[in-house]
Amino acid sequence: MAAGDRSASLGLSALVLATAIAWAGLLWYPQGMSLAGFLASWTLMMAAMMLPSIAPLVLLYRGSRTIMAAGYLLVWGIVGLIPYWAMAWTMSIEPKRAGVVLAAAGVYELTPLKMACLRHCQSPATFLLQRFMRPAFVLGVEHAVWCLGCCLGLMAVLVFAAAMDLRWAAALAAVVFAQKVLPWGSRSALAVGALLIVAAVMVSV
Repeated sequence: MAAGDRSASLGLSALVLATAIAWAGLLWYPQGMSLAGFLASWTLMMAAMMLPSIAPLVLLYRGSRTIMAAGYLLVWGIVGLIPYWAMAWTMSIEPKRAGVVLAAAGVYELTPLKMACLRHCQSPATFLLQRFMRPAFVLGVEHAVWCLGCCLGLMAVLVFAAAMDLRWAAALAAVVFAQKVLPWGSRSALAVGALLIVAAVMVSV
């Protein structure tokens, strides 16, 4: 096995292990109400949900994958401040609010902004070629920003319509992986948008 192939295999194995540890941690880690406790559990959830979707980037990158992943997760960890500040909304499920969030997320899935961010997430080779001089940490941060734009609607559903339920987290993680990694990801975004809008109507009536 060539050195590059061996390095990619090790990186992918580490990614799979980190994802498994994150999911296991979510099952036993008590979600604290303090800022530190909440952000710790939120970052675990983001690691469990989002790390599989950056597998193509991990396979291609030849720098420090650990540092790149740290930059990636830092952005998602900071995003956790939003549900923490809105904890009164995020810890409960209200049908009326859920309907509004589902509808807004469904519409967002159909927007040019969503598609533009998704294209960046689907093209790790282009992403790396355009930024080959950037440090690993900066690459992770930049990729996370595009990923955030890609997954904004889905995360709103998780936080404001599903109260961060782990079953929803697993389902949305599968959707994120399909959109970003599988060949028909763009078409699936359109299908997910339509399904979310239908779900919003069903919840609201």
